[in-house]
Amino acid sequence: MTRPAYPNDLTDAEWNVLRPLLPPEAPVGRPRKWSLREILDGIFYLLRGG
Repeated sequence: MTRPAYPNDLTDAEWNVLRPLLPPEAPVGRPRKWSLREILDGIFYLLRGG
């Protein structure tokens, strides 16, 4: 990660469970600007914090 880790970020064990369920990066088109892990960390932060 390029930013400091927060206490509510996904752990490596949680990420290893979720990673196979997510779509792979497409070989064509624009490359991803943010990793899916960072996107999920943001979504879960909003869900936990309200």
